[in-house]
Amino acid sequence: TKAFGINPPSFYAAFGSKLGLYTRVLKRYRMTDAIPLGALLRHDRPTAKCLIDVLMEAARRYAADPDATGCLVLEGAHCNDKPAREAACEFYIAAENLIRTYVAMRYPQEADRTTDFMGTLMAGLSAKARAGYSLERLQESVLLAGDVLERLLPD
Repeated sequence: TKAFGINPPSFYAAFGSKLGLYTRVLKRYRMTDAIPLGALLRHDRPTAKCLIDVLMEAARRYAADPDATGCLVLEGAHCNDKPAREAACEFYIAAENLIRTYVAMRYPQEADRTTDFMGTLMAGLSAKARAGYSLERLQESVLLAGDVLERLLPD
């Protein structure tokens, strides 16, 4: 806000509130920078391969901009501000539900466990990207996780 010559309350007021601004940012992130789960979770490809594609795309996106590493939604889910945390969690839960539904179509008995695993991996990739890990290091972790997914979900 200093660069614009305005104070934070005036800036947030333009969006209704600080939460209003954050919600708009989350919606824009979903449309422009979030992992395109709908395009990656395909029914004409093996389930494990599609989940690996999601993780590879996560690694790429989380490491793409050295000034904004990690995932806005996953990192926002740890926010101290309760309304902001709840806003981020809505997006996170929606993504988890999409993954769970996708896995359950072929592997209903593995849907919850696999969704938990994917959430853990994505949170870890985001945290490591924020810690400065290179794309190559993140992708190596995805390759290891991919071995597990292919054993768990053989198509």
